[in-house]
Amino acid sequence: MTNWLLLTYTLPSEPSALRVRMWRKLKRIGALLIQDVVWILPATPRTREQYQWLTAEISELSGQAFFWEAQLIMGMPEETLICQFQDQIESGFQSLLEQINSKTCNLESITRQYIQLLERDYFHSEFGKRVRQAIVDTRGDNR
Repeated sequence: MTNWLLLTYTLPSEPSALRVRMWRKLKRIGALLIQDVVWILPATPRTREQYQWLTAEISELSGQAFFWEAQLIMGMPEETLICQFQDQIESGFQSLLEQINSKTCNLESITRQYIQLLERDYFHSEFGKRVRQAIVDTRGDNR
């Protein structure tokens, strides 16, 4: 059974840029929005630290945040939740595979994007492993 981190928050309605900025930060770290106001991540030391920073930032912006650790007891099957995390990351990995296979492959840019995606690959996607191997193989071809 996976432990999950949950974050709910409110920010002042004006300026709206604060809410947009927080939404983007949550998306960038790979958090999923479940229900209307609950953001979820698998519990790891890194995700815990990220939520702690966001909670502090929300408070500094005159908002209110609640940060919990929980286990899913009933409701959506945990496998479904994990699949949602995998689906959001695999589209990025698929895009990288397509770039690697194109004739105008920028391996440096692809590697940077891969590292960024890897930071959000909480459940070790098979696509991620394929991208890593494709990068290694392509580097070998370019030497």
